[in-house]
Amino acid sequence: MGKLFGTDGIRGIANQYPITCEIALKTGQAVGRFTQKNGYKTVIIGKDTRISGDMLEAALAAGVASTGVDVLLAGVIPTPGVAYLCSSIKDAGAGIVISASHNPYQDNGIKIFKQGGEKLSDEQENQIEKYILNSNNVPRGSVGKIAVISDSLKKYSGFLLAMFPFKKPDKKLKLVVDSSNGAASKIARMVFHDKLFDAQFIYDSPDGKNINKSCGSQHTQKLQRMVIKEKADIGLAFDGDADRFIAVDENGTEITGDRVLAVCVKFAKERGNLNKNIVVSTIMSNIGLGNTLDSLGIRHIKAAVGDRNVLEEMKRSGAVIGGEDSGHIIFLNDHTTGDGILSALKLLEVMMETNQSLSSLTSIMTVYPQVLMNVEIDKSRPDFMKIKTIADTIKMVEKKLGDKGRVLIRYSGTQPLLRVMVEGPDQNQVEQYCLDICESIKKDF
Repeated sequence: MGKLFGTDGIRGIANQYPITCEIALKTGQAVGRFTQKNGYKTVIIGKDTRISGDMLEAALAAGVASTGVDVLLAGVIPTPGVAYLCSSIKDAGAGIVISASHNPYQDNGIKIFKQGGEKLSDEQENQIEKYILNSNNVPRGSVGKIAVISDSLKKYSGFLLAMFPFKKPDKKLKLVVDSSNGAASKIARMVFHDKLFDAQFIYDSPDGKNINKSCGSQHTQKLQRMVIKEKADIGLAFDGDADRFIAVDENGTEITGDRVLAVCVKFAKERGNLNKNIVVSTIMSNIGLGNTLDSLGIRHIKAAVGDRNVLEEMKRSGAVIGGEDSGHIIFLNDHTTGDGILSALKLLEVMMETNQSLSSLTSIMTVYPQVLMNVEIDKSRPDFMKIKTIADTIKMVEKKLGDKGRVLIRYSGTQPLLRVMVEGPDQNQVEQYCLDICESIKKDF
């Protein structure tokens, strides 16, 4: 058995190592031991809509119960919903989410939250991984109970809406909501209800295999068309586990996380709610976000890719808002983790309070053309800058861009991919530069 945890839990193809019943059982036992050692008695398990979720849920629950720790099954619920339950249910020492986020249905994953609803530290992940690899030492004796939280979505939607004392508007915002046939499918109707919004819902009929299939935050084309057709004020697109979202403005233009972040940060500063005048994003953020924050007089800190890295930097710096262009946005005064539905409500609040259209609000940020391409690789991950032909191609592109653009290449933390990002002032030029680098990688790797 090799290392199990990647950048966001354990990921892979369902029913193949490491996303097997055997590993799920051992992971449940490991989380049970972790929970006991920290003095707690209960583990919460939630899942998205993938067909493999039930199988993995059963194995994880059995593993936890075999250590004498009780299990509460939250059913289909967004990832941040499990984080919330971890912070609100007495004796909850951990939460497990069965999801592969925006990946296709064939994949699945296991994410773990600790008590209070925060993601595990590296040290805690290593501890749990050691327990998984040494599962023969599982404590024997008492057996935990397995029960269902029948009102998990009611609790979570109540938590979200309690932070937004929206007055009944004279004119409701018109929304189109894409739930990606995932974890937001049911709760979206509970949050974006008809007393506050005039909402239409698409891709909210999961069948176990259609999660993220040509829909959701990764595929907004139909949502864009729907927003224009229905003359809606905004479109909201969630990913499979609803911890991220992408917006569409009234003109059908996709609004990614950087621009949502810019709008919400400006609003927070104007209301005196931007602690220490700091915002955290990642090294993948568009150059335009940095320019906008500079113009607003806001300090900008860049973390490594991954919402966990953003959160760690936020805690270090005292920032209360941070996020990624992918749509993971963290409002630390309101929640412990990135939450797509919460982020959508924050953006809707700005629109309602300012009485401005989304296109008007997002005009504060000029987006530099940015092209991201993926190159499939095998499991080996050599230092590509030590391969002369690849390094020469990258250096040539960087020289041509000068200080008007940049190149960023990194290995995916969840898939066998090398991600190549090129950013600059001209779309066609950026696409060609990105292709040149990808071709060099494919040829010489």
